[in-house]
Amino acid sequence: MPKPALSLTARMLPWAALLLPPLFWAGNFIAGRAMRDTVTPMTLALGRWLIALACLLPFAWRGMRRDARRYLAHRWLILGTAVTGVAAFSSLVYVGLHTTSASNGLLLNSLIPLLIVLAGAVFYGHRLTAGQGVGLLLSCAGVLTLVLQGNWTHWRQVTLVPGDAILLVAMVCFSFYTLWLRQLPPELDRIGLTALQIAIAIVVLLPFWVAEHAGAARTDWTPASAAALLYVGLFPSVGAYLLYMRAVQHFGPARAGLSIHLIPVFGVVLSALLLHEQLHAFHAVGIAAIAGGLVCSSLGPARRAPGRVQGRQEPGNT
Repeated sequence: MPKPALSLTARMLPWAALLLPPLFWAGNFIAGRAMRDTVTPMTLALGRWLIALACLLPFAWRGMRRDARRYLAHRWLILGTAVTGVAAFSSLVYVGLHTTSASNGLLLNSLIPLLIVLAGAVFYGHRLTAGQGVGLLLSCAGVLTLVLQGNWTHWRQVTLVPGDAILLVAMVCFSFYTLWLRQLPPELDRIGLTALQIAIAIVVLLPFWVAEHAGAARTDWTPASAAALLYVGLFPSVGAYLLYMRAVQHFGPARAGLSIHLIPVFGVVLSALLLHEQLHAFHAVGIAAIAGGLVCSSLGPARRAPGRVQGRQEPGNT
């Protein structure tokens, strides 16, 4: 019996889950850079997750109680995703942004899709279709075009600082977070799972926040910094993580990770709208290349080598 046709809304929801997280994370990047002189990195990381948990708990509690036994069965995966993708990634990004430039940050951020592909191939036997491979190359070229402003000789002006190494560790953490998300069973309540991951991350971050404030680090609270903290607690935290989890389940780690190349695209658009920065031809070329890469990556089903991950078949690949 043929399946009923999906409504337009149902067909668009997975694409919203793919496209909205990089938009929210682009705003997080701008907020993190803007607050680096007024809000300490651990205050920003811990504060955003406390806000996110407060928003999620009223809706997550029932699902968390229902899935308690499943959480125990998958405790190491849940712990791994909470530490890498929530605690480590957010805090390391804010620490790195204190010493590195925006261009270096965008360059390192663009490594995430490639790191997901490499780690998936080495550790889990994942394989890419030809379209996904072409899409990855196209989108990488688009990101470089944006960051280098269409002039490849700008490579000579890129200098490395300690913050770059910190950001690279953050990108590796997020790559494994993406791969491990796919191994969690899809029947787990997404809101409850996200709330649990955030709660674990808060426990992990708390000692680092105490150590940070035991020294000379201080936060200068202003209406602007409070508004920015509220933004990163709601959109890049609650909204982006719930949607990205849905995108990984629907599209797979490689395709969902490729959407991260949209962060500099949205960064350009937000800078033009909010900061009145001028748009140039290289912006159009870079955005077109990234869009073409996403289209290429969506052609054909994702493949992976036969086998099982941690004793069971990876969900979503049956």
